[in-house]
Amino acid sequence: MAHHRMMRSVTSPGSAGTSFAWTPTPEQLESSRLRAFMTSLGVESLDGLNDIARRDPERFWSATVDDIGIGWRERPTRMRDTSQGLPFTRWWEGGRLNLATNAADRWADAKPGAQAVVWEGDDGSVRSWTYAELAAETARCANALAELGVTTGDVVGLCLPMIPETVATFLACSKLGAIVTPLFSGYGAGAIATRLRDCQATVLVVADGFLRRGSPVPMKAVADEVAAQTPSLRHIVVVRRLGNLDTAMLAPRDVWYDEITAFQPSSAATHDSPADEPFMLIYTSGTTGRPKGTVHVQGGFPIKATQDMAHCFDVRPADRLLWFTDIGWMMGPWAICGALTVGATLVLFEGVPDHPGPDRLWAVVERHRVSVLGVAPTVVRALMRHGDPPVGAHDMSSLRVLGSSGEPWNVDPWLWFLERVGGGRCPIINYSGGTEVSGGILGGNMLTALNPCAFAGPCPGMDADVLDENGSSVRGRVGELVVRSPWPGMTQGFWRDRERYLDTYWSRWPDVWVHGDWAEVAADGLWYIRGRSDDTIKVAGKRLGPSEVESALVAHGDVAEAAAIGVPDPLKGEALVCFVVLKPGTSQSLELRSQLEACVTTEMGKALRPKAVLVIDELPKTRNAKVLRRIVRAVYLGNDPGDLSSLENHSALTALEKVRASG
Repeated sequence: MAHHRMMRSVTSPGSAGTSFAWTPTPEQLESSRLRAFMTSLGVESLDGLNDIARRDPERFWSATVDDIGIGWRERPTRMRDTSQGLPFTRWWEGGRLNLATNAADRWADAKPGAQAVVWEGDDGSVRSWTYAELAAETARCANALAELGVTTGDVVGLCLPMIPETVATFLACSKLGAIVTPLFSGYGAGAIATRLRDCQATVLVVADGFLRRGSPVPMKAVADEVAAQTPSLRHIVVVRRLGNLDTAMLAPRDVWYDEITAFQPSSAATHDSPADEPFMLIYTSGTTGRPKGTVHVQGGFPIKATQDMAHCFDVRPADRLLWFTDIGWMMGPWAICGALTVGATLVLFEGVPDHPGPDRLWAVVERHRVSVLGVAPTVVRALMRHGDPPVGAHDMSSLRVLGSSGEPWNVDPWLWFLERVGGGRCPIINYSGGTEVSGGILGGNMLTALNPCAFAGPCPGMDADVLDENGSSVRGRVGELVVRSPWPGMTQGFWRDRERYLDTYWSRWPDVWVHGDWAEVAADGLWYIRGRSDDTIKVAGKRLGPSEVESALVAHGDVAEAAAIGVPDPLKGEALVCFVVLKPGTSQSLELRSQLEACVTTEMGKALRPKAVLVIDELPKTRNAKVLRRIVRAVYLGNDPGDLSSLENHSALTALEKVRASG
């Protein structure tokens, strides 16, 4: 099996003399946290590091938790237990630890005046907490929740915008030994109630509302609907974000966060958590069936998030990390767990990247001296529409690492992000894994030269491979992304649904995690995600990922965004249909659509010529700007689009129906 190699120059790991879009400088190489970790293990290459992880996982993972500074109340007596089978591997036997200790309390002692959390609102307002203030607020929140009856094993729903109280409540649940269920702040009542009923949550924490594009978005009325549908719910805790004095409160069920925490002690006992004790359920939505509750434990998600932040993104205590996300998506809890356990500053962002002006995101970077910035590729594509001046008007010199997750890139936006935002000096750490993984399967790092859209390879400790339909390892062509060995961050199953978990990830090949992504290890030695397996289009026996088609479309100067789907075809099995959002000031025409068809045909070949290229006002997306192709396909075909709880812009459904009606 071939593996990537650490890059020290502009030569390719696959062939000598190949140039790269980004190459680490000697300073970046020598100062990286990953390099220091490798040195501590006595290895000189990433191949050597991954070999240790495969051959001697006890040594690798024990060294990892020490390197990233995980604090144990009791150190583990055994690293892992596979007696129940690889899908149910248990980690850190005998170990005891708590996220609240690692992410807040210890830093309150070690660096009490250092900033832990900085928040900027949609209206420009700013709040910040030091680590001492975060630890005190976490304790007050934990004491208040305990007075409401929350105890070990109870489930608390967290449906908040990314505000400081979100962080305190998240950590307070861990401090109590309760289980937190993060929920997308834009969910409707039905989506929230479905999840809270499934886990029998007893408390729901919401805000009175938040601001988005200058307008208030109320949340409490949604929570009232949720309560009517969720028999287990005893209390709704409401955080005053808007300060709306007219918010309807039903006593004794409803309580204000500030009122129940104001007079609580600023210290609280921390639950003595076993490493395999659940601390979080995150629900994911599939194309069919009810949402899946992925179970995460104290010795899992926080360790994986911190490891990837340290070894892939090179985050250090002096860094200030901003990841554009929501608490309901995996990257929200990931940012909280990882940044704060590292001892860095977490920068929280309310609103959208282009309001009140197209430079909002870049202004936040400048104002708060963000050093690690993470966004989805779709955000970059959207901001590119405004051209270079908005980013050029701001000082981006604080940045040293760029991050991306959520979907495959296109070449032009990747290069724009690299050159215009990062000044060519910052690597784009591409990152792909998921909620069930607690972070990345594939990632970048500060040691490996990169080409557009690429990953350096598997994240340290992830025994990833690419398999063909027969289960054989392949290179140079697209196959299924898999993981051959367990890792600490893997979900401990789906909440009360053992068989669905096994069927989803472990049923295709024995003891192999099949993730559901198409991947390729290319001739340049780098890894690439080619799309989701369930998004794959197969035209006349030819399999292609939608991102390849979309890249060809976005390369046209008039196209801002694109989505490609496969639709049933009596001759080819599936035919290719493309949707494009045009740049402002561009009008659709038969000539333009012909040009776009030609772009795809030239890039992909005549056999993959699109059946149609359709112009649409907007594409359906999640809050973190991930395009929902399954919804595009379902609406276009007149089918039930399924779970819409993660859909941010419901107006896109109208746009799709309009396109469908026009033929």
